[in-house]
Amino acid sequence: MTLPRIDVLVPTCGRPAALAVTLTSIGAQDYPELRIVVSDQTEGSTALGQAEVVAVLRYLRACGRQVDTWHHLPRRGMAEQRAFLLAQTQAPYCLFVDDDVILEPGLVRRLHRLLARQGCGFAGSAVHGLSYLGQERPAQEQVTFWAGRVAPETVLPGSSAWARHHLHSAANLFHLQRRLGVPPDQPRAYRVAWVGGCVMFDTAKLRAAGGFDFWPALPAGHCGEDVLAQLRVMERFGGCGMLPSGAYHMELPTTLKKREVDAPWALLPQGDPAVLSTPSAPSAPAQERP
Repeated sequence: MTLPRIDVLVPTCGRPAALAVTLTSIGAQDYPELRIVVSDQTEGSTALGQAEVVAVLRYLRACGRQVDTWHHLPRRGMAEQRAFLLAQTQAPYCLFVDDDVILEPGLVRRLHRLLARQGCGFAGSAVHGLSYLGQERPAQEQVTFWAGRVAPETVLPGSSAWARHHLHSAANLFHLQRRLGVPPDQPRAYRVAWVGGCVMFDTAKLRAAGGFDFWPALPAGHCGEDVLAQLRVMERFGGCGMLPSGAYHMELPTTLKKREVDAPWALLPQGDPAVLSTPSAPSAPAQERP
């Protein structure tokens, strides 16, 4: 059976060593139909010209991987950076991978299989923070699996479903999947608030939900743009996490120094959808946000 092509989209800025590791793990995937697109926003000397990145790019191309690179400036914020990458996408599926994530070799194939089987808008592999191994947090390791096919749902900031994000903190998901022992070749879909770092979209569904077209409404110093895009896709088409995950966080300091605006909090209603639909229900004040 012919596999559909997947465009792997990597936004990066000022992290040549981490980028080289991430690209190497992408190159090690057992999925043949990959095109890698890198958008670098390093100001001045591009990370794409650093020796470690140049070496990996040569390796990828020598192995037959198609790699397209861009030095995309000026910086207008991560939402615009992701919108630029999405505009370069030509494949029916696109996988956003942050530049500080390590992927297990079979991750792309498993993630695509899950997404195609579920027919939803996205499936994500939440990243493990292995420096937290052994720090068990049972209250944060709760999971709700989809019993049937993934369905659309509305998740808003501050809602009860929003609390699902705790599962993706530290090494919570790693501890959970180790206890459950789910085979990697039989992954399970579970309900999420959002997934950070490694998310595969059905490209047409992401675009139908607006992609990252909200970027002009945000200042350059923002965060949460990936969350907002996923929430919009989830509301129309559904979305899920994949367990076991297979993605690992390098736990490097953030390169986003200015994060004064959190996109979903700024551009979406807050609270549970059912409660918000009741006219007498007051909205939660900003100071009560978790």
